[in-house]
Amino acid sequence: MSAARWKPRDKKINLAVVSRARLRVGMCLLAGMVLAGAMVAATRADSITQRARQLHFSSIVIDTHDDTTQRFLDGEFDLGARNALGSIDIPRMKVGGLGAIFFSIWIPSKITGPEAVKRGRAQIDAVREQIRRHSDDLVLATTADGIREAHKQGRIAALMGIEGGHLIASDLDVLRTYAALGARYMTLTHSGNAEWADSSTAKPEHNGLTEFGKDVVREMNRLGMIVDISHVSDKTFADVLEISKAPVFASHSDCRAICDAPRNMSDDMIRALAAKGGVIQINYHVGFLSQDFRNAEKAHPEWDKAIALEVQKRCRDRAGCQLIEGDRITREYVLRGDLPRVEWTKIIEHIDHAVKVAGIDHVGLGSDFDGANMPFGMEDATKLPQITNALLEKGYSEGDVRKILGENTLRLMAEVERISRELNAAK
Repeated sequence: MSAARWKPRDKKINLAVVSRARLRVGMCLLAGMVLAGAMVAATRADSITQRARQLHFSSIVIDTHDDTTQRFLDGEFDLGARNALGSIDIPRMKVGGLGAIFFSIWIPSKITGPEAVKRGRAQIDAVREQIRRHSDDLVLATTADGIREAHKQGRIAALMGIEGGHLIASDLDVLRTYAALGARYMTLTHSGNAEWADSSTAKPEHNGLTEFGKDVVREMNRLGMIVDISHVSDKTFADVLEISKAPVFASHSDCRAICDAPRNMSDDMIRALAAKGGVIQINYHVGFLSQDFRNAEKAHPEWDKAIALEVQKRCRDRAGCQLIEGDRITREYVLRGDLPRVEWTKIIEHIDHAVKVAGIDHVGLGSDFDGANMPFGMEDATKLPQITNALLEKGYSEGDVRKILGENTLRLMAEVERISRELNAAK
């Protein structure tokens, strides 16, 4: 999950902006409906070549970061039904050929201690319950081989990633519990610092990893959990690469050379990640894809406040609703011309840049679906075949496209698992 863009930065709300936003909602929704219809026509099945379709649906397509878990907690969401809102459900994953998905276990960074653990456990239970309810379509996977077996069975592999080290409450036993329950990676920080690691979007407190933070990385290596460096500070990233015996990944990050956001990775970081055997999983959030969008946001902080107020009005305290409505309302601002429109092809630009910097073996997909603002043309999982089509059109070989879609992630997972076995055998 990207840091919630629509969260107010302070308590002062520009009421004039809010009023204008409300007056225009009707017009925005109408324009959105017209545009949505045009987009459906533009991205219908026959816009994907037969070659791309055959390649896409015979590949294992993996998304390493998805925030639909928050919708499970709201009590009104059925993963098995095609939904009008959001980006992920089983019918749309099937249409888009998504073969494996990492559901994020996330709470805000300000929630720590026993309450963080309680909420983390509740979300893990919610994911496992969805898998139980929809066992004909989903299967819990914890290994690369498990994902491959699910693909053979025609089922979607469901995995989990802990988003934010604050969720372990500075307790390695909690980390071990999460691993035992099926969590296969942990993002070391979220938008705020953990008690033992610095975030990319907070004032540094620890100069990277503390000694306990280094112990966390070592224990994750032993447990076979992927160390995720999305959200961490540059110094934390450097410390992780020095300590970890296994390759690490960025579960949902983009290229800083294209969009200068602290959540993105510099070319030097991408090269260092690749040298360790890691993978950068490209994020679809418009604020990480587009410099123009990021500049507009920074120039008008009052819009964030207005969006936050409208989200609160529509959702109250329902986290899943807040994430979906934040995306919808931001899109209204785009439709009326206040924020720049970002097309899905920016995803391809970031993929291509990362491949040129890191090499073809070190790039994958980490959408941030249901947790961020999606670009036009990549509103949900049904649009994923466009990525395959676009990469083929750019001249990527079929083998290289398969790597980006999922094989690079499977290779990394298998290597993390191998090192875990070696570390445990040596004890």
